[in-house]
Amino acid sequence: MKKLILLFAGLCQASLFAFADADKPSAPVVAPGTVSAGGAAIVWDKPDNYSNITRYHVLLNGKDIAVTSRCNYRFTGLKPSASYTCAVKAESKGGKLSAAGTTAKFSTLQQGKTLNVVNFGAKGDDATLNTKAIQKAIDECPAGGTVLIPAGTFLSGALYLKSHMTLEVAKGGVLKGSTHEADYLPFYNNRFEGWEMKTYASLINAGVMNHNGGYAVEQLSIRGEGTIRGGGTPLAKEMIDKAGLRGRGRLFCLMNCKDVELQGLNIENSPCWTIHYIYSKGVTCHDLNIVSTAHNGDGLDPDSSDDSYIFNCTFSTGDDCIAIKSGKNPEGYTIGKPTRNVRITDCDFVKGHGISIGSEMSGGVSGVLVRDCKAGPLLHGMQIKGTKDRGGYVKDVTVMDCALQQITIFSAVNYNNDGAAAPVLPTFENFTFKNIDLTGASGKEPAIDINGFKDPQHKLKDAVFGGIKLADNAKVSVKDAENVSFSDVKTVNGGKPVYDVKDSEKVLN
Repeated sequence: MKKLILLFAGLCQASLFAFADADKPSAPVVAPGTVSAGGAAIVWDKPDNYSNITRYHVLLNGKDIAVTSRCNYRFTGLKPSASYTCAVKAESKGGKLSAAGTTAKFSTLQQGKTLNVVNFGAKGDDATLNTKAIQKAIDECPAGGTVLIPAGTFLSGALYLKSHMTLEVAKGGVLKGSTHEADYLPFYNNRFEGWEMKTYASLINAGVMNHNGGYAVEQLSIRGEGTIRGGGTPLAKEMIDKAGLRGRGRLFCLMNCKDVELQGLNIENSPCWTIHYIYSKGVTCHDLNIVSTAHNGDGLDPDSSDDSYIFNCTFSTGDDCIAIKSGKNPEGYTIGKPTRNVRITDCDFVKGHGISIGSEMSGGVSGVLVRDCKAGPLLHGMQIKGTKDRGGYVKDVTVMDCALQQITIFSAVNYNNDGAAAPVLPTFENFTFKNIDLTGASGKEPAIDINGFKDPQHKLKDAVFGGIKLADNAKVSVKDAENVSFSDVKTVNGGKPVYDVKDSEKVLN
C-alpha cells in the first residue's frame, strides 16, 4: 500500500509539473543585434496552454519590472558594461501568475563615443548634399560608437556602414536620399529578383556580397526616433532610364551581415524594395513604420538569410509587405542558400500585396512563424508563391493567432519568370494555419486558395487548418494537393464553408 501511495503521489507531482510547464512561457531569447550600452530586446513564445493568458510579466534580475500583452519586450535605461538575467511569467484572466520560464542572460556593451554629423560639416537644411560629411563620420566612428543624425533634414547619397557601430537618427531628424542617380554610383554587386548582378548602390549599404559564406559586417545597429526617407519615384525613374528596372538600388541593402538591428525608425519612400538583406544571419527589425508606394516597393525582404526577428512593425507598401526569398531558378538552386528561421510577430499590415514567401525561393525556405499579426485588405493576404521553374522548397510554415483576409498558395505566378528553369520541381509541404480570423474576406475569391503543382510527385502536401473563422458563404479551394485537413473551420454562423476540391487526395473537412 505504501508503495502504491508513493507511486500515486509521484504521478500526481509529475502531472502538476507537466501542467505548470504547459502554462509557462518559453525562455526569452535576446534578439540578435539588439544589445547596446543601455538596453536589449527579448522575445519569447506563448505557453502551450495560452487560451486563458492575458498578459506577461517581465523580470529583470529577479524583479518584476513590466507587463505586456505581447511576446516581446525592449529593456531601456540599463547600465553599460553590466550583466543581467531576465525571465517571463504568464498571467491568466483570473490574475494567477505562472512560474517563470528559464532565464536568459546578457551583458550590455561599453558606452561608446557619439559623433554628431554636424561636427563633420553636415547641414540639415534639406539642400546641402552631405554624403561626404556623413561618410567621414562613419569612417572615423570608433568601435562601439554612434554616428548621430540630429534634428533637421540631411540630404545624402549612398552611405556605407561598418561593424560595431550605430547609426542613430534622432527625433526630428531626417536622413533623406538624393533624387539623383549619380549620387548612388559606382555600381556594385548584390542580388535583385533572385539573381546576382550589379546595380546602383542603396542609400544605406553594409557588407560585401559573397554566397560562399562569411560575414563582412557584424554588430550593426540602425535606430532612432527619426526618419530615413529615400529618393522615391524621381530617383527610381532616373535609375530605370540609365540601367533598367533591375538596376535600381534599394533604400537599405545589407549583405553578408551578422547581428544587425533596425529599430524605432520611420522608413519611407524607397525607389524599389525598402529593406533587403542577403546571405545574412541574425537580423532583427522591430518597432519600425515602413511606408512605400514605389513600383516593386516591398517593405522587407529577407533573402537567403538565417534567424530573422521581425516584430512590432507596421507596413503600408506598394508591393509585398514582407517577401521571404532565396534566389531564382538555376542560379538560386545551385547556390543553394536557404532562408531559415523567420519569426514575424505583432505586426500590422495595413496595405500591400501580401505577407509573402517567394516568389524567388529556389534556395529553399523553412521554419517560418507568423503570429499575432493583423492584415488589412492585402491583394493576396498571407501567400506562398512560386512557379514550377523555381526548384527549391517551402516547408515548415506556421501561421497562428492572426486576423487575415485571405490565405493563398500559388504555383504559377505570372511575373518574374524569365530565364531557364531549375533542374527540379519545387516542393511545398508541412504548413499549419491555426486560430485565424478570416471573417474580413471579401467573398469575391476563395478565402483559402490552395494550388499545388501538377506533377504527382510534387503536389502540395501536409497542410493543416484548424480553428479558422470565415465569413458567411466563404469558399475554400484546394487543387493539386495531398493530405490537407480542415478541423473547426466554420463561418460566423457556425456552418461549413463551400469546399471546391480538385485533383487532390486525402482532403479532410
